[in-house]
Amino acid sequence: MTTPTTTIAFFNNKGGVGKTSLVYHTAWMFAELGVRVVAVDLDPQANLTSAFLDDDHLENLWSDESTERTIFGCVRPLIEGTGDVADPCPERMDDSLWDFLWLVVGSLYLSRFEDQLSETWSICLDKNPRAFRVTSAFWRIMQRAAQIAEADVVLMDLGPNLGAINRAALISADYVVVPVAPDLFSLQGLRNLGPALNQWNSQWADRTTKNPVPGLSLPPGPIKPIGYIVMRHSERLSRPTKAYEKWAARIPSLYRSEVLGERTPPEGIEMEGDENCLAMLKHYRSLMPLAQEARKPIFRLKAADGVVGAHAQTVQDAYGHFRTLACEIAKRTGIPIPIS
Repeated sequence: MTTPTTTIAFFNNKGGVGKTSLVYHTAWMFAELGVRVVAVDLDPQANLTSAFLDDDHLENLWSDESTERTIFGCVRPLIEGTGDVADPCPERMDDSLWDFLWLVVGSLYLSRFEDQLSETWSICLDKNPRAFRVTSAFWRIMQRAAQIAEADVVLMDLGPNLGAINRAALISADYVVVPVAPDLFSLQGLRNLGPALNQWNSQWADRTTKNPVPGLSLPPGPIKPIGYIVMRHSERLSRPTKAYEKWAARIPSLYRSEVLGERTPPEGIEMEGDENCLAMLKHYRSLMPLAQEARKPIFRLKAADGVVGAHAQTVQDAYGHFRTLACEIAKRTGIPIPIS
């Protein structure tokens, strides 16, 4: 039996924390470091897909959603009751990355799968064969895409909610990275996320023992949180502004109590020294429009893309920050980095 490819979800049920940008940049950086990666867009808004592909290419891909060229095309046979999941056709990205970066294209139609995922979750307990095929659909599509691309890792982008699509996606994840912003709403997202992950882990473990389909590949679980990334922390003289300081100070303890389930997390932990903090990243507001226009990550921008003056140093800084982040994620998940 083929060893499953490592899957990592980037998720917070609070939106606006830079989640899609993180998946996009981390996928590119892994490829830069010689790691073969498949990015999978499981957000029905398809923002990750639009970051990778231009409108003309997307119009062509979305012109016939009945094909397996999108994630919706892969699950459509299940939705219509005509068969099991179709084999994915991951899109190969930039030629200069030597086939190291691939995308399973997202779809605005994916939301049509939500109701079936919600219904089949409960009837898995009745040992219903179709329920297990539906619930495991994302896992099997991602693993097949990884086989096609000969990938070392799969990165998932998810929407900011605790619905059935994200539940099916997260039980398919070996690891989860939690992007947060130092504000009240993002911290509330942590309070919702931890209990949901714990509940889904437990419920899926109960269901896997009832699988009636011989040879059906199921996500093994459990979902393991490996840390958080602080996004969009405003800076002044290299220090967070006062508007964010009180929220930032609460993140380490709240992550430990709500996500990791520690009953009495230590007080006074600072993010800079917190072992659960994977990175603290700037928003790079001035460079983001240039990156979006060029269809490339910030750290790949050149003078021809409009990078001038001090922006050149910012591009170099971004490369270092995302390289450090990718290496840290790889370290915590056991993914080998070929390029030192």
